Amino acid sequence: MYKRYIHDVTIAVESILANKLKSMLTALGIIFGVAAVISMMAIGNGAQQEILEQMKMVGVNNIIINPIFEEQEDATDGEGGEKQRRKFSPGLTLLDMEAIQEIIPSVTMASPEISLNSFVQYSSHRMPAKILGVSPDYFELFNLPLEQGTFFTEYQLEHGIPVCIIGANIKNKFFSTTNPIGQYIKFGHVWLQVVGILQKTDITLTGFESAGVNVYNDNVYIPVKTMLMRYQNRGLVNARKTQSTVIRGRGMIMFGGSTQTQSQQNYHQLDRIIVQVENTEDIPSTTDVLSRMMLRRHAGVKDFEIIVPELLLKQQQRTKDIFNIVLGAIASISLVVGGIGIMNIMFASVMERIKEIGTRLAIGAKKADIVAQFLSEAVLISVSGGLIGVILGIILSFLITHFADILTIVSPISVIVAFGVSAAVGVIFGLSPAKRAAERDPIESLRHE
Repeated sequence: MYKRYIHDVTIAVESILANKLKSMLTALGIIFGVAAVISMMAIGNGAQQEILEQMKMVGVNNIIINPIFEEQEDATDGEGGEKQRRKFSPGLTLLDMEAIQEIIPSVTMASPEISLNSFVQYSSHRMPAKILGVSPDYFELFNLPLEQGTFFTEYQLEHGIPVCIIGANIKNKFFSTTNPIGQYIKFGHVWLQVVGILQKTDITLTGFESAGVNVYNDNVYIPVKTMLMRYQNRGLVNARKTQSTVIRGRGMIMFGGSTQTQSQQNYHQLDRIIVQVENTEDIPSTTDVLSRMMLRRHAGVKDFEIIVPELLLKQQQRTKDIFNIVLGAIASISLVVGGIGIMNIMFASVMERIKEIGTRLAIGAKKADIVAQFLSEAVLISVSGGLIGVILGIILSFLITHFADILTIVSPISVIVAFGVSAAVGVIFGLSPAKRAAERDPIESLRHE
């Protein structure tokens, strides 16, 4: 019995080889359909991987408090014509961060951030970079492990010692042949001793800088008190301004003899506060408590915004998932079109080979043999098209990564699903022509011209 079916498959193979061009054109729909499905799923997997890496880098369960530059003081006319002064806000300060850690029990750690752009210099080399004043918790909040060296000590933090931890790109630029630990680099007007080097991150992150994502490889990190003592402390300037006489006139404010536009002043001591909560389910309640607490500490002035990076990234992931489903559905249509093409060609093949069918039935072939012959032909075309499509899809994925700079990940599941669907298409769309061929009357087939 098995030999009979093997003979039927052999006849199908001979028919395909005898009509190579027609068989290849028939398989084109399956080839492009499988290639499209694999490449689209690879793009989707790559996007998902990028989202997961971004989530790791913005930190799990992190909440970001960013400053908003509002006018510190204002005067408006009341109903009685008297001047009423708006409440003053001290802006984001270290005291805010300390209060958050002490008062809110769901907060496990927090770190301030003060950033400054300038040039970093070592010997005759010079490059633009960003310096960040942070606490040791910052590196744990953003999952930044050390490649070499140590984090800041308590003594360095408390006394504002000029030490730094550098990113991988700065190490490669300045210390490609020497050990940077213990060396001194100059940032701005201050010489900083290198005490640590961060591991290099290869993930390209764009569009999330406001949510706490930085280009970590190009940064220099120093203790926050070092930043306040040796670079800038806007909190001191802000405090002095509050003690000065405020004279309002034509949108300008005079502080201690200097005239400046109020909206241009950044009076926040910190550029950001990063807070981490213990559990994900605590994020909404903690965010609400943070908002009310900060509003009270800032005298009712809404000069801050609270961002949950994980929620932003999850929203982006949902958007990308919908986009990938649409792309996958469009690519799957190619498989259906390819199956319809196979069915049409097989119907045409049945009509062309009526005499062959009649001859086989006349000399003793059963209907099952005819079904096996034509079904095998359809399945072989779809399976061979599926194999070619898998190879083409993998090649397309690599080309997309190389030329479009889009991360693609070809998963075994996508290959199995695409190939399995192509085989199923051959069976489904090849069954009807095979049955039609088997049901033909042998005598009518022999008489057919």
